[in-house]
Amino acid sequence: MTTPDDPSHLPARALQGDLDRIAAAIGAVTPIVRRIAAGELEVATKERGDPVTEADRLVNDRLHELLLHDGEGWLSEETVDDLRRLDRRRVWVVDPLDGTREFVERIPEYCVSIGLVEDGVPVAGGIANPATGEVMIGGLGLGLWLNGARATAVQRATLDDALVLASRSEVKRGEWERFKGKSFRIQAMGSVAYKLALVAAGKADATWTLVPKHEWDVAAGVALVRAAGGEVFLPSGALRRFNAANPKLPGLIAGGAALAGPLRQLLGVSG
Repeated sequence: MTTPDDPSHLPARALQGDLDRIAAAIGAVTPIVRRIAAGELEVATKERGDPVTEADRLVNDRLHELLLHDGEGWLSEETVDDLRRLDRRRVWVVDPLDGTREFVERIPEYCVSIGLVEDGVPVAGGIANPATGEVMIGGLGLGLWLNGARATAVQRATLDDALVLASRSEVKRGEWERFKGKSFRIQAMGSVAYKLALVAAGKADATWTLVPKHEWDVAAGVALVRAAGGEVFLPSGALRRFNAANPKLPGLIAGGAALAGPLRQLLGVSG
């Protein structure tokens, strides 16, 4: 018997069709981001102080138009939450521009992040960095592609000399001071979605954030890491189901499957 968390319950042909939809959507919106990035940016501020640009809004609207089919749900950072998604088996979980601060500051560490959640499980994802040209697309049971070539998560068994991607803002706040002097290398960068995609594609060994993140920040990255042979879990233990009424996670930890034990030990994660 299979469970929703077991990729064998997914019809591979149907999921491949979803990956095709994701790829087409990414192809349609990355030129929008590049065009806006090349000009003068008009930056507004959200209620909680986060920046938002024309790119966030235009990409969100275009993705909604391209991805959403009848009977599916939608959850995006740039759309008022429609709780009818809770009654949908399939939900698109999207951040049209993760790393807006980096986008505004012209740092090439931002991305378009598209995740598909089925029965509470992130099953497919696409993450594209318009500044670097990297496009990572993958699905459970199908694998991961980086710019059309197969890629997998690194299967390093220890943290010795591992490359760990850290949140630039968390590093600035001093939240990574306790990891200084450890046996692994730390590289700070923006966009949690982009960091997860790099781990999935084997360009880094692990990443974690121990502060809350929304589902739209990480759904696509979770699907990619797991599709690439990696493992993802929460600071409190096992990964919970997505498409929750309150779509906020307490943090996230990701790396190659062989590194899961050392990561749990380092970060004090049970289970």
